[in-house]
Amino acid sequence: MVGEMSTHTPRPIDVPVPGGALRVIVWEPSPPAAPGGPTPTVLLVHGVTSSHLAWVDVVAALPGVRLIAPDLRGRGRSRDVAGPAGMVRHADDLAAVLDHLGIDALPVVGHSMGAFVSVVLAARHPARVRSLTLVDGGLPLPIPAGLTPDQVVDAVLGPTAQRLSRRFASRETYLDFWRDHPAFAADWSATIEDYFAYDLVPDGEAFRPATSYETTAADTIDLTTGQTLPAALAALADLGIPAHLITVPRGLQDEPPGLYPADGLTELLAAYPWLTHERIETRNHYTIVMSPAGARLVAGAIPLPETQPGTQPGTQPDQEAAR
Repeated sequence: MVGEMSTHTPRPIDVPVPGGALRVIVWEPSPPAAPGGPTPTVLLVHGVTSSHLAWVDVVAALPGVRLIAPDLRGRGRSRDVAGPAGMVRHADDLAAVLDHLGIDALPVVGHSMGAFVSVVLAARHPARVRSLTLVDGGLPLPIPAGLTPDQVVDAVLGPTAQRLSRRFASRETYLDFWRDHPAFAADWSATIEDYFAYDLVPDGEAFRPATSYETTAADTIDLTTGQTLPAALAALADLGIPAHLITVPRGLQDEPPGLYPADGLTELLAAYPWLTHERIETRNHYTIVMSPAGARLVAGAIPLPETQPGTQPGTQPDQEAAR
């Protein structure tokens, strides 16, 4: 399933990249835009163990907009793309997607690791990025010094990475694992079930998540301890690309203080004065995109052509941003 909904019709394509073909879903607005009129188009970049289906609620909140959402290499239906990953490789893969679709430039939205990839995309291919919307990611994370690579992964992802080494007897067993997850307790839905079911692949008589631990670990270490992110952020300071950061106070386990603790945000944001910021108090790291309430807020923050930020087609202000 690729997230079919009344506002959009999904079109899967395979884009050649080094090592294989990247699966990409193009959600075309349904009904289509008026003949001769512009169709706003946005690129959506998912997180470290995720897939294009993380964006279904955001897509639904953007009627009239074309959305492009790849499964990044090593994830979803791109899981068999060969070769190392890392922020540079992912960014160049996204540039290849835009080349394949004949798109010069567009707004880019990244969630979690996808925000880091989006920052690197903008730094490496600035002519392709009209704006950046970074959702709970994209700036350096507060990681203690002196950790081993495995400890870095555990500090950032915890059980989210640990479950990648597990095997599950059936689809229902895997869904039961996630139904008990604190991040989704108040927001479980059929959309979330589809998202997790898509992640499963056969492994003998059992099933496993599509994303490998090794790929997740390598990407997490690259975005937290490598030099790619600092160099990209330094480059963005001079490029003039509009960039907006959304953070939340609860993390991957619905726990405070989240990836970006409030007591460190002021200092962190001062280092990047070209970035605007908003804090959404009622969502966690997942439900800021994977819930209708969070998705409306993200959709409303994307600056689209012919619109003002916050007034996108079909969106309404979320008065309380409540669960």
